Amino acid sequence: MDRRRFEQIAEDQLAALPRALLDRIDNVTIWVEDWPDPQTLAEMGIRDRDGLLGLYQGWPLSERTHDIVARLPDRIVLFQGPIERYAAAWGLPVEEVVRDTLVHEIGHYLGLSEAQLRRLERGG
Repeated sequence: MDRRRFEQIAEDQLAALPRALLDRIDNVTIWVEDWPDPQTLAEMGIRDRDGLLGLYQGWPLSERTHDIVARLPDRIVLFQGPIERYAAAWGLPVEEVVRDTLVHEIGHYLGLSEAQLRRLERGG
């Protein structure tokens, strides 16, 4: 799919998230990139470039203090290639994978660890 269509899906899925979640997000930008770069994959210990659907880059809310001064926005990056491949491999709509990836990365923004996110995703 072309980049513009994918970006529209990301915008639509973000806007459709529950208001209670959206109200907690401040100073975060959403970016779309084709693929994760080799350095990012190496830093995260991921060997397969299809293995990273999204990435939160910033300072989680749970680690912030009251004396923080103005700063650049945090970023959530969606990797279009891996998301499209994952959706195709599992027979899922791209929209669903984008939504799940956004929620996962917002979880990191809120300060949740990978283990906590896995428990939540399993319903526990």
